[in-house]
Amino acid sequence: MKVFKIDITAWTSSFKYPNIISGFQPTLEVPPISTVLGLINAAAGKYIKYDKLKIGYYFEFEAKQTDLETIYQIEAHDRGYPKNTTKSNVIHREFMFNNHLILYLQNNELVDYFRLPVYPLLLGRSNDLATVNSIEEVDLKEIHNAEKIKGQIIPLIGNFLPGVIQPLPKYFSATIPRYNLGTEAYSVVSCNSADGQTNLTAYIDYPKDGKEVHIYFHELDFSSYYD
Repeated sequence: MKVFKIDITAWTSSFKYPNIISGFQPTLEVPPISTVLGLINAAAGKYIKYDKLKIGYYFEFEAKQTDLETIYQIEAHDRGYPKNTTKSNVIHREFMFNNHLILYLQNNELVDYFRLPVYPLLLGRSNDLATVNSIEEVDLKEIHNAEKIKGQIIPLIGNFLPGVIQPLPKYFSATIPRYNLGTEAYSVVSCNSADGQTNLTAYIDYPKDGKEVHIYFHELDFSSYYD
């Protein structure tokens, strides 16, 4: 299968667990699909209504550590709007260092956005700036019962891969407030996970340092949400 391979790196990254609001803030070891689609939107400079999108990605990091972070909390009035006062607090937040994201896309228009991004690309929070290193077209070989699924998130139902099990939104609406679109349970399979046989059909690539990885492609269609 011929696809475009977009190589992206960032010094730091942090991907929030959606259900953890306060206290210690751990990071997912693979970005959710919604984060990756948001990255494409940032490159495009607009909200994209994705229709029959086929996308794969692989995420790798060198190290993970915890840092102290100052946050500012704003209290809301009974009528919903914020008060004109804040208070500071210090929390522990996990982050990953020396990160590598490889995107696999077939849509030429989406790929072109990464050649000259409109907005800064982020792998997580506003200080996690990312850089596009290269874009190339490759031909990936299909493999059945893939054994080297790692650095990816995989739908849990029907696959049941070992990993961190987490319900994650696939996308968000363009409304205010935003709404989750297509939330589903996923296995978050770290780049450090061991090989293991699956029932998945995937595609063989060597995304970093010649290491073989089997890339799973998500097929997304949000057209029903836009009607």
